[in-house]
Amino acid sequence: MPRLDLALRDTRRMALGGRELEYSLVRRRGRRGVGLKVDENGLTVSAPITMPITRIEELVRESERWILRKIEEWRGRQIPEVRWEEGTWLPYLGRAVELRISPAPRARAALEGEALRIGVRDPGPELVRRAVVGWYKRTAREHLGERVATLSEAAGVAPPKFLLSSAMARWGSCNSRREVRLAWRLVKAPTALIDYVVCHELAHLRHMNHSAAFWAEVGRQCEDYERKRAELFATDHLYRSF
Repeated sequence: MPRLDLALRDTRRMALGGRELEYSLVRRRGRRGVGLKVDENGLTVSAPITMPITRIEELVRESERWILRKIEEWRGRQIPEVRWEEGTWLPYLGRAVELRISPAPRARAALEGEALRIGVRDPGPELVRRAVVGWYKRTAREHLGERVATLSEAAGVAPPKFLLSSAMARWGSCNSRREVRLAWRLVKAPTALIDYVVCHELAHLRHMNHSAAFWAEVGRQCEDYERKRAELFATDHLYRSF
């Protein structure tokens, strides 16, 4: 049996900078102060296990400007603008598919070879965008859910509850209720990078922290994870475009 870390992890939301921000809260026994970290996973807040949530978020707000600046730095790496029109190329599982638009009485979307065929009653950009995003979310629920089931079995852990997230600042999260959330936009990335994110979150089922033991568990589940992590960091702006 793996050693249980003296920490609890949860995904929470709070108002910051006039918008709702999702963050990861890690409560540790023996910790005295509140620590903040912003990286490719978004904001992580480390706090004493007995500190009230109102006090934790009060301290987070004291660093609001720094947090929002760091999040924007991570987001702002040349995110490409999407033109919702015939012939646009969109990322899907690490390759590009061509957007093909046709009139239809009801919105529909289907991948046919290398073409994503969208049917809408009006080819205006907003209706096309909605149809495309709806297709991505449906596909992500199926594909990402399958990777969670397959990789949890390979790792020898009980399959967690899988939830889809619309988060922009983090690709995945895991909490002490054994819930793994993955951003639907992750389905744009190559499967090898998707698997790294899934293994990262599954490793939290055994270690609710980023200790040496946690990274060893990631390495056990995901071969060459350092390279995949670096590749995701270098290319993730391509998958956050919408």
